[in-house]
Amino acid sequence: MRKITFIFALLACSWTLFAQTHTRTFDGRIRTLRVARAFLVLDNGVVDGSQPDNTLQISFDEMSHDVHFYTYTVHHMTADRSRESNLLSNEYLSGFTTRDITDYEHSVNTNREYTHYRFEFPNEEMVLTKSGNYLLTVYEDNDPDKKVAEVDFCVVEPMVKIDAKVRSNTDIEFNGRYQQVDVDVSFHNSDFSYQPNEFIVMVTQNNRLDNAVTLNQPTFVERNKLRYINNKSLIFEGGNEYRHFDAFSTYFAGTGIDRVFFEGGDYHAPLFADECTKGTYIFNPDADGRYLVNAERTEDSDIEAEYVWVHWTLPMANPWFDGALYIGGDLFGNEMGLVNRMQYDAETQSYWLAALVKQGGYDYQYWFVPKATHQPSTVSNQPSGTTTQRVDGSYWQTENEYTVYVYWRPFGARYDRLVGARIQKSTL
Repeated sequence: MRKITFIFALLACSWTLFAQTHTRTFDGRIRTLRVARAFLVLDNGVVDGSQPDNTLQISFDEMSHDVHFYTYTVHHMTADRSRESNLLSNEYLSGFTTRDITDYEHSVNTNREYTHYRFEFPNEEMVLTKSGNYLLTVYEDNDPDKKVAEVDFCVVEPMVKIDAKVRSNTDIEFNGRYQQVDVDVSFHNSDFSYQPNEFIVMVTQNNRLDNAVTLNQPTFVERNKLRYINNKSLIFEGGNEYRHFDAFSTYFAGTGIDRVFFEGGDYHAPLFADECTKGTYIFNPDADGRYLVNAERTEDSDIEAEYVWVHWTLPMANPWFDGALYIGGDLFGNEMGLVNRMQYDAETQSYWLAALVKQGGYDYQYWFVPKATHQPSTVSNQPSGTTTQRVDGSYWQTENEYTVYVYWRPFGARYDRLVGARIQKSTL
């Protein structure tokens, strides 16, 4: 019952908050970096934080009760997020260029001490004036070289209409492992002056960037419409529904958890050993990789939730020598690194991973990444070959969340404007 409650709570959030951000940390003391997934929308040319539903709520924990001096700044980025745009800060930001984080609370009655920091952005001291991609950086002691966290987010100025469709009939196979995304970009104003090559369309699946697709040319150009259909680059693995565990309690085992115990000064929550599920699709409601901090017997989970060592185990007779296995999901920022790379234990014949996680409900998947010399994926948008098929399988029926971004850079412009964004569920 708790699993169903968790899933529906997150699905409700996904519709009201509408979109996606990407986070990463650079300091082991910083954990549970959270941002409400939201597109900020230019309202009369500004985003000033005056509307709660048009503001980012950003928070993180520092694993001590020491008070640290954190500052944040923001930079306007290119459409592919690879570098800063050509704009000066005073062209996209009104007010100050930096601000200190002064809202924090120490954890209360927790086994592991931590300090919870939070802030809202934009705000009356830092107002955004341009659409596009942004990178917010948090650093310590007023030293930009001491970066501890980053948040990618977007500001949209709706100028186009986006229609998207997800189907199982692809050029690779029919009703098999993949999903095809088709996109139409329409212009409300018939006098809208543009060239097709001035637009960049980006499509992501479940807030992931490792398999994101970027298109610079439409398939067809019609009157007041650009069409991106039957494009092989827009074929994605369907994957499988996310697995789930609920570590809401330190007294008894929640969904997916074998037991909970205290040892060596910490709480531990080994999950039930997983199994390879490739071969048969089984419908299982999920939250497309999200998580929700939640702890029983607390009034404020942000400062009263415990940190628990979660242990994953995947029995496997032999390890894979042609690549590495990762735990994927928002829990690890949808990235692949040492913190979520699984190790193989020859004695127990299993892959394993242990991670310190704040109490709550979490979605996760098993992602396999082949070595660079391994045969690449047959799907052109996955040059790294990242795949769910080794463990979780891939099915056309899987419910996924796709986000379409449309950027426009007219001739002579100095930055990429985000002129449209849309979320489309693959309800096949």
